[in-house]
Amino acid sequence: MALKLRRAARKDYDLFKGYAYYAPDVRGMFILFALLLLGNVLGGILTAIFALFMTPDSAATYGTLIAYPAQFLPPMVYCSLKSRRNALFEEGIMLESSHFKPYSGWLLALLAVVLTASLAFATDWINYWNYRLTTLTPGMEKFYDLIMKVMKELTGGPVWVSVLTVAVMAPLFEEWLCRGEVLRGLLQKMKPGWAIVVSAIFFAVIHMNPWQALNAFIIGCILGYVYYKTGSLILTMIMHATNNGLAVVMANIDSLKDVEYFKEIMSAPSYLLATLASIAVVAGILFIYKSIPLTDRRGNLHRVREQVTD
Repeated sequence: MALKLRRAARKDYDLFKGYAYYAPDVRGMFILFALLLLGNVLGGILTAIFALFMTPDSAATYGTLIAYPAQFLPPMVYCSLKSRRNALFEEGIMLESSHFKPYSGWLLALLAVVLTASLAFATDWINYWNYRLTTLTPGMEKFYDLIMKVMKELTGGPVWVSVLTVAVMAPLFEEWLCRGEVLRGLLQKMKPGWAIVVSAIFFAVIHMNPWQALNAFIIGCILGYVYYKTGSLILTMIMHATNNGLAVVMANIDSLKDVEYFKEIMSAPSYLLATLASIAVVAGILFIYKSIPLTDRRGNLHRVREQVTD
């Protein structure tokens, strides 16, 4: 058994190999959510300790570098321990399978970047009307202002801090959790369509932001579908990094700092044409991903046993 585990591990990325033998079901998904909330408390405690040794401005600027990864520590430790135990008697499912045939990984990565950028524009009007409708509720506008203040603090500090937190850490940890753990597990327990939708809801909920939730759900469905068809967590991380990186870029361009929606800076005809073009690009690229043949009805996720016998 130990020899098989070592051989399987060489087939996987070091970052993911410790989690291949635990694929959470719905109950496990709720446990991971609870552990994520516990991680938020842990992050707050560590940030408070960090603030004792720093100036208030430094603590506010660099605190997220501690708080953000800390919130994922409890679910990561839990999944690692479960995987180590399960490795003794269960078949593993790789987090990173990289099933790209008949296309090259480089081509699909390039298409993933274009897909994500187009999706960001295609969903702009949804985000705009979601904001308009939600803030009609009394008291919600103040809550919205508070959320936007927090978001601007995440992307408005030193560029390197924003890039590291939003465009590196977030894609790494959130994709590990939402696609690598939750979706990979749900695909073993329910129909693929439902697994993708449920994991996208989970992805939306963990953002704790009602104005970001609908957009996160849509993006989560796209990310889930790409993972289902390719088995590649690296690919979904690239997409996630592209989406978040665009937000960082816009937050650091003086002329766009106060722009929340593309609708605000474009004429109605131009905005409509650009939206339709973006939707067409998204549909076209998803059609290419659809043409990737499935090796299993549960998606192109390789089994550790299969990796060992290669």
